[in-house]
Amino acid sequence: MAKAASQVIEFTGSVVRVAGRLIIRLPQEASVGLPSRGQVAAAVTVGGQTAVTVVEPDGRRGHWLALDGSSLTEGAAVAVRIEPGTSWPEPIQPDDFAVALTAAPDIGGLWDAITPMARWEWVRWIGATKNPDTRQRRIEVAIDKLRAGKRRPCCFDLSSCTDPELARSGKLIEA
Repeated sequence: MAKAASQVIEFTGSVVRVAGRLIIRLPQEASVGLPSRGQVAAAVTVGGQTAVTVVEPDGRRGHWLALDGSSLTEGAAVAVRIEPGTSWPEPIQPDDFAVALTAAPDIGGLWDAITPMARWEWVRWIGATKNPDTRQRRIEVAIDKLRAGKRRPCCFDLSSCTDPELARSGKLIEA
């Protein structure tokens, strides 16, 4: 049963380094309290700093938080507060995908009309491969699908829709 979006989750987390980036893995009891096994938009407070961000799935029925730009250090214990919400931050478009979208002005209206969550799915689907040829093909397919009116990539497993820099086969790399 899905949890209410207004449920507040609080815990003390440890800062760990995965693939050169700092993150906090959510304890299982915190992850279970989120409304989705996939990405979750939330107001997150870590060590007194609050931001609207995306809580990431780890591909193992858990979640984690990116600490990019944080002054925290590896091994630090920090208070975490997560308040799931419905306002999604805009994803950062990779340069190659942004160029392809700009080169297809006929789909700009649809891109603007889909939800930020859907835009996150497109960006993650494109980025979920390290192979440059596969990535280019996904960009081409995305443009074709958007041109056909598709609002989301097909058959994309949201519970393994994690940051491709930190994941292998949809699962967060172990610290």
